[in-house]
Amino acid sequence: MQIYISLLRGINVAGQKKIKMLDLKTMYQELGYTDVTTYIQSGNVIFKTKKKALDKIEQNIKKAISDTFGFDVPVLVLTNKTLEEIVQNNPYDKSEADSKHIYFTLLKSAPAAEKIAAIEKLEFPEEVFTITDKAIYLWVSKGYGRSKLNNNFFENKLKVQATTRNLKTIKKLLELSATSH
Repeated sequence: MQIYISLLRGINVAGQKKIKMLDLKTMYQELGYTDVTTYIQSGNVIFKTKKKALDKIEQNIKKAISDTFGFDVPVLVLTNKTLEEIVQNNPYDKSEADSKHIYFTLLKSAPAAEKIAAIEKLEFPEEVFTITDKAIYLWVSKGYGRSKLNNNFFENKLKVQATTRNLKTIKKLLELSATSH
């Protein structure tokens, strides 16, 4: 069985689209996924399944959330190996002291080269980013909450679905997925 990590976008934020993690875990189990583990309230779920097609897994989860909780939520599913590769390719300082400034905007699909080029011409004081096919690496000096380089910015400019997590969360997801063998 393959280990997957699903990242739900926009749940339990400012009282919107509330889902209890226990209910979410139960829903995943009802879909036939095993070894289901959730991490914090923002919709990070680690699970195992024999299914291989990421798009079908995403569709199943998305439909189940709509049927169970009554709202539409973007879902991104990655293998733990893919997430590990994304972290290893992080171009920014990986020291513990700097980790609070590093964020990953994970992309559902590769953005078009011309859209990347248009964003790369823009300048953001005290913030830097690197765009790849799978992720946008962010280094924000004043924190993500104050950054102009937020999830909505990148989704609007690149025309791809995305979800953002901090380095601490990404590392914890990798740790949890490594122990769920």
